[in-house]
Order: sequence, then structure tokens, then C-alpha cells
Amino acid sequence: MGRFLAVVILSSALSSVAFAQSASTSSAGLATSQDQGAQLVSRPEGALGMSPSLPTMPIGRSTVIGGSIRGVDGVRDQVTLNVFGGRTLKILFDARTQVFRNGLRSPLRDLRPGDHVSVETVLDGTTVLARSIHLLSVLPEGQCQGQVLSYDAGSRELTVRDVLSRQPFKLRVPAGTAIVGQGQAASSTASADSGFSGLATGTLISAQFQSDNKGHGVASQIVILAAPGTAFVFVGNVAFLDLHLGQLVLVDPRDGKRYEVFFDSARFPVSPKLHEGADVTVTADFDGARYVASAIAINSPSDN
Repeated sequence: MGRFLAVVILSSALSSVAFAQSASTSSAGLATSQDQGAQLVSRPEGALGMSPSLPTMPIGRSTVIGGSIRGVDGVRDQVTLNVFGGRTLKILFDARTQVFRNGLRSPLRDLRPGDHVSVETVLDGTTVLARSIHLLSVLPEGQCQGQVLSYDAGSRELTVRDVLSRQPFKLRVPAGTAIVGQGQAASSTASADSGFSGLATGTLISAQFQSDNKGHGVASQIVILAAPGTAFVFVGNVAFLDLHLGQLVLVDPRDGKRYEVFFDSARFPVSPKLHEGADVTVTADFDGARYVASAIAINSPSDN
């Protein structure tokens, strides 16, 4: 009888221990679940659910694009913009993108089709990323950069292949529009009195524009970046080199831009000093499609 009571007591004790362990495990699981939920709630708002652990915003030349939102894709994290000139452009966004409405910070979820916006974009590798999006109560201004495809003096219509979308973009250029040269292209400065001679096919330009009441882009200023036949001198480090194709990419520290230059390998014998990272001076002509080198010199440390 004594042994039977001992077994019953021992079994009861074991059951109590197992129940306590089970309750402890359930409580721990519940606590863990609650902790995870609290972490999710306490996470700062990202780009429609994206993780905030992202690299810093790319550093480089930004471009301002104006238009109206055609659609917002919260799955692909991209906005489709109806840009003035009759084209559309897909722009990515993420937790780094800042949104403003009339100058005040606004969440990304406030983006709606039909909103008029001004988007500051930057290239992130090969994609177009929104650095900031400004929701506007009035029709916005914008900026485009690309290569002149044609200019019709009769209709004053300028067609440009945009550097971002690679699509044709039409602008109306009214009489009196400021047309100026920039940097090494300053000698190509044109004016309204010169008959817009600086807008020859193949010219690289940057244009500021506004929207008229029909949503068409109207140029307010055009900057000539490079005109066909113009000679340029680039100084900087070689970021990419392909001797077989006769191509190099140079980063010029004077403006921080990358320039793709082509050369005839037969004219420039292979030199061990010409390699990626080398400091060079390149004289090149812009032929309306690309920069073609006429001279490549390796800079010695004493030249800097």
C-alpha cells in the first residue's frame, strides 16, 4: 500500500512538472510572439513595407522630372509618371525616398494617380530612383537631359532623346528662350537671334521647362552640353578600359562626371601605363554620337 501511494504521488509530481514546463513554454512562445509583434509595430515606416536597412542614397547628378502620376505599384515599389511631351517613365522608390506635400513631409502611401508631382531622380546603377517626390497643387516645372533628334523652326518644336528613358521627348521652344553653353561647350552658345543654330541634330542638351495649360512642355532655358564637331579635353582616372573594343570610361574630377570615350587601338599602341586607375588627359571630338579620342596622354605625378 505504501509503494502504491509513493507511485501515485510521484506520477502526480511528474504531471505537475510537465504541466509547468508546458505552461512555461507556451508563455515563452506567447511572449516571443508579442515581442515580434511589438518589433513590427515599432519599425519605422518604409517604402510601402520595405525593410529600412538600405544603403545610403546614391551620390551623383540628379535630374528633376515633372508630370502627373499614372499609377503606383506597391509590389514593385515603382511609380509610373506621365511626363510632359507625351511619354511615360517608371521610377523606383524605397525607404530612402522622401515625399513632400506643399513643402511638408508626407508618407509614401499619399501618392495617388492623377497627382501632379516634381520628382528628383538619380541613377542607382542602371535604374532610375526617386530621391524625393514633391506633390504639387499647381502644374510643375521639370528638367530633361538628352540628345537633339530634330528641331522644327516653323513649329518651334524640339525633339530630344531623353538620357533616362531613351524615348523621344517633345518641347516647344518659344522665341526668346535662353540658349546657353556650359563648361567646355560654352563656345557653342546659341541665342534666339542666331536662329537656334545650336540645336543641331546630335547636340547634347539639358533643358528646363514648364507646363502649359494643356500639359505640353515649354522650354524656359536650354543648356548646350556638347555640339557635333566640338573638341573636348578630359582629365581624370580611367574607370574602365577595353583595348580590344577601343573604349575607355574616364571620371573627370572637375565635374564628377563619367565620360565614355572611343579610340582607334591601332593609333594608340598598348602601353603598360594605360590601365584602369591611370591618371590620363584625353583630347576627344564629339561627332554627334560619341566622343572619339584624338590624343591620350598618361599624366605623371608631377603633372597634378
